[in-house]
Amino acid sequence: MFSFTVAAVVFGVVFLAELPDKTALAGLMLGARYRASYVFAGVAAAFALHVGLALAAGSVLTLLPQRLLSAIVGVLFLGGAAMLLLKKDEDEEEIRKPADQSFWKVSGAGFMLILVAEFGDLTQIMTANLAARYDDPLSVGVGAVLALWAVAGLGILGGRTLMKYVPLRLITKVAALVMLALGAFGVYEAVSG
Repeated sequence: MFSFTVAAVVFGVVFLAELPDKTALAGLMLGARYRASYVFAGVAAAFALHVGLALAAGSVLTLLPQRLLSAIVGVLFLGGAAMLLLKKDEDEEEIRKPADQSFWKVSGAGFMLILVAEFGDLTQIMTANLAARYDDPLSVGVGAVLALWAVAGLGILGGRTLMKYVPLRLITKVAALVMLALGAFGVYEAVSG
């Protein structure tokens, strides 16, 4: 039986934990560059898959060595930062055109980014723990998915709004620097932990 109370508690916990996370940055970057609805479709599908994995096999995720997980995430962020810094500049007017990218390409990019970046993330482990605690996977799953979708939506819409006032080149450079910092922190955690 579905519990609105459990779903609301899970929503609050997951939303607050995910809000300062890399997902908002990823959504912001993708939302600034591509059609928001396409990005959201891919990101939403990836989050639904992550919550499903957390509910089905979340306890296994807690067994992964934290150092290994930190190293993998750190290297992925460093790679992402390098790609942002080394890619050639694009014409902002071309990027702003809604028909710039196909639905499958943009939603697929959003899906893969979130799928990789969020694997073993705190909120995924937290969702697994909440599902075990409440023994109510449906309520926990609904609360977690809605929280993750809300954070992603805020990030994507923020990206669209930001691009109206700030040049894409600057957004890309700032995002690359933040990704470099996150990557360095992940590698540091892996080495020092």
